[in-house]
Amino acid sequence: MKPLKGLLLASLFASAIAGAAPLKTDPAKSSVTATFKQMGVPVDARFKQFSAQIDYDAAKPAASKATVEIQTASLDLGDAEYNKEVAKKEWFNVAQYPKASFVSTAIAPAGAGKLNVKGKLTIKGKSSDVSFPLTQKTEAGKQVFEGQLPIKRLAFNIGEGEWKDTSMVADEVVIKFHITAQ
Repeated sequence: MKPLKGLLLASLFASAIAGAAPLKTDPAKSSVTATFKQMGVPVDARFKQFSAQIDYDAAKPAASKATVEIQTASLDLGDAEYNKEVAKKEWFNVAQYPKASFVSTAIAPAGAGKLNVKGKLTIKGKSSDVSFPLTQKTEAGKQVFEGQLPIKRLAFNIGEGEWKDTSMVADEVVIKFHITAQ
């Protein structure tokens, strides 16, 4: 009977480890964008390169974790000259700060398909505690996480010097994300 008991315990342990495996992000079906106003006109910019590490267990959402890293040089405003401009020191300073990151510190259930997420957002060397609602659903066997995180760009020194003028580029920025993973 001991071999059977050992086999059963090994099987349970393997199942627990398999359930804790991080989800694999599908980059083709995932996106991270920033929306802001320039001279009162909404502008959507897309980050072309990012990675997301998500350990999510629907049965234990509080044990879940998420880390997102964004390559700041990958911001695409739809124009090569604008893209060069936001890479400069006054904006993202991609030479010194090539990545922005988010690391969750708490994920709590907030109703069916809804979670409240808290964590640390770091952009351009400045870190801030943030929180935001997140929706989670399953589509075609994949987990889909969507949310929006409003920030103030000047809190992260995005737009220094003459670009601190919020009449040209608003201080409010909304980071929107749609992450599909399996």
